Amino acid sequence: MHKTLKEIAELIDGEVVGNGSTVITGVSGIREAGEGDITFVANPKYSPLIEKTSASAIITSRDIKTAPKPIIRTDNPSLAFTKLISFMAQAELKHPQGIHPTAILGKDVSIGNDVAIGPYVVVEDNVSIGDKTIIYAGCFLGHHTKIGSDTLIYANVSIRERITIGKRVIINSGTVIGSDGFGFATIEGLHHKIPQVGTVEIGDDVEIGANVTIDRARFEKTIIGSGTKIDNLVQIAHNVVIGENSIIVAQVGISGSTTVGNNVILAGQVCLVGHINIGDNVVVMAQS
Repeated sequence: MHKTLKEIAELIDGEVVGNGSTVITGVSGIREAGEGDITFVANPKYSPLIEKTSASAIITSRDIKTAPKPIIRTDNPSLAFTKLISFMAQAELKHPQGIHPTAILGKDVSIGNDVAIGPYVVVEDNVSIGDKTIIYAGCFLGHHTKIGSDTLIYANVSIRERITIGKRVIINSGTVIGSDGFGFATIEGLHHKIPQVGTVEIGDDVEIGANVTIDRARFEKTIIGSGTKIDNLVQIAHNVVIGENSIIVAQVGISGSTTVGNNVILAGQVCLVGHINIGDNVVVMAQS
């Protein structure tokens, strides 16, 4: 990145105080930052570090009026810094482009405009992929699955048959969506598999971490609501329903047919037993 403070301020809706022509070449935390870096201060307790940091510029709140080096005053410095990092990441990322010749496409596959499909991807019959979706190498899409537009699926993701995934979804490597729910009937000491004939529905703007497993429903749907964010190594069982804009942190396990409301936070290693309801706006602390 080579941008002036003035250009960065325009990008993040901020106000420059100091030399707007200062050139920024990187971003970093306030303690680690060096010459050419821009950093930020969101928490007032870190304000004394403004005097000590080696950064060339700082993104601050509008409460900060002056500083010993150039600043960009913003309404929300943490959000502004996040926006800047996202811009930089997009500029540096080199996603696959076009459809790789080793990809295997089934019959009656519908592919939108500007879709990218990487090497050794398998797309089975009657799959639909929306505009500008990117699928990295080694992924599997089962028959009659529907993927929305602007979705990003990283390498080695498995999405089984008849799954629906919304728009602007991010799925990280190693995740499996639509594997069989864990259902068995024990008769005279023998465990007989119960068919899992339902599906999974993922809403818009969902992010799913690495090595997450979301099981298909026994009947009907396992549902992940729009805007929900799921960390790495989470297990979501059959017929679970998670509402919108919830946060599911690493190593959470949710047993079958449990319902989780909107704007819920399940912290690390929380375990929910089956057939219970968690209401809206609930916070469950780690290892509960």
